[in-house]
Amino acid sequence: MSDEESLLDLTTSHLNTGLRGVPVGTCRTSFVTPTEGVHYCGYPISELAMMSPEDIVYLLFHKELPNLEQSVEFRKELQSRGGIHKEEELEEVLAALPWELGHPMEWLSIGIQTLGMLECVNDWKEDALNLVAKMPRLMGLIFRYREGNFSKPIPSDDLTLPLVGRFTNTLDLENVDKAVMNRVLSTYLVLHMDHGGGNLSTFAGKAVASGHANLYTSMAGAMNALSGPLHGRANQSCFEFVQRIGTSDPAEVERFVRGELEAKRPIYGFGHAVLRTEDPRAAAQFALGEEICPDDEYFRIIRVLREVAPMVLSENPKIRNPNANVDIASGTLLNHIGLQDPEYYTTFFGWARVAGIGAQIVDERTVMRNGKGIPIYRPKYIAEEQTLRHID
Repeated sequence: MSDEESLLDLTTSHLNTGLRGVPVGTCRTSFVTPTEGVHYCGYPISELAMMSPEDIVYLLFHKELPNLEQSVEFRKELQSRGGIHKEEELEEVLAALPWELGHPMEWLSIGIQTLGMLECVNDWKEDALNLVAKMPRLMGLIFRYREGNFSKPIPSDDLTLPLVGRFTNTLDLENVDKAVMNRVLSTYLVLHMDHGGGNLSTFAGKAVASGHANLYTSMAGAMNALSGPLHGRANQSCFEFVQRIGTSDPAEVERFVRGELEAKRPIYGFGHAVLRTEDPRAAAQFALGEEICPDDEYFRIIRVLREVAPMVLSENPKIRNPNANVDIASGTLLNHIGLQDPEYYTTFFGWARVAGIGAQIVDERTVMRNGKGIPIYRPKYIAEEQTLRHID
């Protein structure tokens, strides 16, 4: 039997499994391999990790890396798209939200939906690129309004700055090294921009778009999917897990890991559905951490955890990949640069993924099937009492 035939050999065992392993389409922006992890348009992430977010956005939308001239022109294009024309109306919505109740991911979803009401032009690619360009300002405003940080005025949006620089300019934190902050955030965005077509948030965004909801509404749906603890919010949980360890002593870290396993609690920051080696995105973040914060309290912990946890997890023959994944170091680096509330960490994941999901929505709506686009998603559900013999 060929690979193609086996992929289509559906049986009752595929039902009620969250579509795991069931092919439903093709993806032009990225794929994941067991040894090299995620690839963007054919490039392994290890080759892209230290590039600028702008160049990776270009790659995802154009399916090739830009040359110098294209890179300069694309940055100018994003600058021209970045201004929020009705920013006062957006700020009124953010000011009215119950900051003491809502998780930052709920704010992000509402912010994107509000931008859609104010800015949507009902063109898939135009809206996708516009949202990418407006995300730094939206993110900064969410931080400022949710934290009630108005001891000094919010700076105007400096569109001459790179994407990350516009966010940190809006955030306007004191007593931080803005250059280091920009570098960490730039790397974070690049590492998280895309991850194949079938992860929950990407699939959810594309499914909403398949009903011809606009790009902003579709992206808000994707962010809601990303917000769950089994998906994007795992990076928040991972840093909280590291904080609970509280020591970099190897024996104590091993004791903690074994205790969590005995209590049947998850070991955050390890394992991956496809990879069978350490996630290259984790390796890139560890390399960055060794350069900028080797003596940071939490970085010392995850350095030891990176060695201890795989050793303990590999004792279980059912665990096929006990190695570190992308979540292990991201929270530690974000905390080090001054972003110390882990509730916000998933919003950076969402900010990054807007580019990849946006590019995939554009592909599915305007490129696939010779430009006709993918039909509305309508997976078949079978009544439980049926014998299901027709697929056995």
